[in-house]
Amino acid sequence: MSKRRQPPVVIGWTEFVDFPDWGISGVRAKVDTGARSSALHVEKVEHLSGNRVAFDIVRNRKSTGRRRRVVAPISRVGRVRSSTGHTTTRTFVEAMVRLGPVERTVEISLIDRGSMIHRMLLGRTALSGPFIVDVSRRYVFGRPLRKKAARKKPA
Repeated sequence: MSKRRQPPVVIGWTEFVDFPDWGISGVRAKVDTGARSSALHVEKVEHLSGNRVAFDIVRNRKSTGRRRRVVAPISRVGRVRSSTGHTTTRTFVEAMVRLGPVERTVEISLIDRGSMIHRMLLGRTALSGPFIVDVSRRYVFGRPLRKKAARKKPA
């Protein structure tokens, strides 16, 4: 008996991804088939003993107070060439990433993407397999629900 092939999952050029193991959801990611590796905007990177790294994930560039501290094992340190041709040394970690119905472990470089709109860049290695990118679409799986601030009652 042969294995049935899963139908492809269509995604847009920008999506929201979750990191279930880190308790983080709704991170805006740009799908970039021109990039080999994935990158995540982090701040306050601190290398720890035992080949681990601690960092803050800032989910929203407008609300920098919305952050989560994460400690993860370092998977590797490698050199990455940016789209402008500059080469930098980056720390990589592995994380479980959920995009729509698909969950998979993805290797992610930790970088300051503070000036970028998207907190994350999803590269080819993260997208290989089940995904087909429809560049005419965005947020195929919808936007995350926003928590509404409690309204003050008039005195």
